[in-house]
Amino acid sequence: MRKRGADVGGRCFTFRMDIADPQTVFPKIVATVLDTTDARRLAEFYRELLGYSYFPGDEPPADSGPDDADWLRLREPGGAFRLSFQQVEKLDPPTWPEGPVPQQLHLDFAVGSAAELQRQKARALELGATLLRDRFDDPDEPLFVFADPAGHPFCIFVG
Repeated sequence: MRKRGADVGGRCFTFRMDIADPQTVFPKIVATVLDTTDARRLAEFYRELLGYSYFPGDEPPADSGPDDADWLRLREPGGAFRLSFQQVEKLDPPTWPEGPVPQQLHLDFAVGSAAELQRQKARALELGATLLRDRFDDPDEPLFVFADPAGHPFCIFVG
């Protein structure tokens, strides 16, 4: 059973429930949804950063016509994890780690080596991310903290 568009405090969530045994039914996370004032721009940022692809029908218009998408979905290769983008009129981006607006949510991405971490840092910055923290020299957990083009924090670390 799939529920889409459940409205919880102005946020739209997608979830799926398996019905195999009614006594052990638990919702499963099938997507993480990010609010943004420019759904296409943020979807393109993460599509390029992560190598994800659009769900059929969510691709940019082929004819360079107007793009009025207000809900876009990406999936990882193999299709298991989904990242979605919901258009909103106004968004106060997080000011974390300092300032009055907390991060609210952040995404963590792992790479296999310090060399790959440095390569992904360069890619993220080239794609439009802002570096918030550089902990590359941390002996326990080398990582970089970024903000995506909409201001959502995310980390890339060796793990």
